[in-house]
Amino acid sequence: MNKYNNRNFFIVKFIWTIACILIFVTLVVSCKRPTDEKPVKILDEHTLNRRVDGNTVGPLTKQVYVPIYSDIYNQTRDSRTLLTATLSIRNTSLKDSLFITTIDYYNTGGDLVRSYIDQAIYLKPMESIDYVIEQQDTSGGSGANFIIDWYSKHPLNPLFQAVMVGGLGAQAFSFTTEGIEVETP
Repeated sequence: MNKYNNRNFFIVKFIWTIACILIFVTLVVSCKRPTDEKPVKILDEHTLNRRVDGNTVGPLTKQVYVPIYSDIYNQTRDSRTLLTATLSIRNTSLKDSLFITTIDYYNTGGDLVRSYIDQAIYLKPMESIDYVIEQQDTSGGSGANFIIDWYSKHPLNPLFQAVMVGGLGAQAFSFTTEGIEVETP
């Protein structure tokens, strides 16, 4: 072997050695290590069987309007992108329950599409509940909304939000809307 072939041999051997070390380190680092953490339980059903007895309405009754976009315009008025929308109701109190008497879903034309509860329910302190308008559900349209009637025994500041999720091609997007208090009839 001449000195040039000998040098090339060592360079190639050095590169292969470095590559093998990098592959080995990558494999070791990427392997999962057992942990003592318990798996998180995922709740698939978002309903409460916790109903309020009787037709009692509290003294602090309020009504909230939450805008929902089940679809949005895309490039032209004739082209729409369907969205999945989630209504989230959160009791922000550490001590008091939140009572909900109405969760109604309306379409763009102001027509009632569906009522989600037929009797008052309550959320314990710091509890949340959500309702999903699936992507294929076009009954609401671009101007859909929820009307929520709620009350409490003590002043509360619950959170009423909607999260919309959609995609265009390989790009996904999401946005939120906030509920606003409206005058009760």
